[in-house]
Amino acid sequence: MALNSHQRQFLKAQAHSLNPLVLLGNEGLSANVIKEIDSTIEHHELIKIRLNAGEGRKEQAKEAAEATHCELVDVIGRVAILFRQKKEGSRFILPKK
Repeated sequence: MALNSHQRQFLKAQAHSLNPLVLLGNEGLSANVIKEIDSTIEHHELIKIRLNAGEGRKEQAKEAAEATHCELVDVIGRVAILFRQKKEGSRFILPKK
C-alpha cells in the first residue's frame, strides 16, 4: 500500500505528539529490533523509532520498514515514522486524496 502525499501529511500530523517507542542501538537493525518494531506496530499501527546516530539514517529507516512490511511515512532528524494499517479495526481512516 503506497501512501500519497495527503495520507503522509495526515499521518505526520497524527504522529506529532507520539514519543519514539523503539530505539536502535549500536548494533543497528538486529533481528531482535525488527521483532520489537513488528510487535509494537502491530499494536499501535503508527509508531516513531529513534535511529542510530551514525550516517545512513534514511537507509536504516527504509530497511526497518521493508523488514517489517510497513510504510515509511517520514524521517526527521534521528526519528522515523512507520505505519502499518490493521486489516480490521483500524484507528486511522486515511484520506482518499
